[in-house]
Amino acid sequence: MKGINNMEPTIDRFLNAQGQLTAYPAKRKMQLRALCYLAQRVEQGCVYSEKELNELLCKWHTFGDPATLRRDLYDHGMLERERDGSAYRRKEKLPTLEELEAKYL
Repeated sequence: MKGINNMEPTIDRFLNAQGQLTAYPAKRKMQLRALCYLAQRVEQGCVYSEKELNELLCKWHTFGDPATLRRDLYDHGMLERERDGSAYRRKEKLPTLEELEAKYL
């Protein structure tokens, strides 16, 4: 599926009518797009426990794997966390899709 400019793929085919991810894309490029989508749903300035973040992520996906999403959001520089994993927060400045693609593709 192509985006508005008919050149860039979108994650639309992975979203249901409620805007939830129904599957985690297999291709890295689409995973990065899905992570960007999810990162926007984490409230800036809010501190989440691991359980609270998992609950939030469960609201935005249907395939039952908040741990993978949480780890990937952290590993790709979209979340910060305490060393012991007791608290998470969205980074003040999220990496752009272009920055992520340059680093991970």
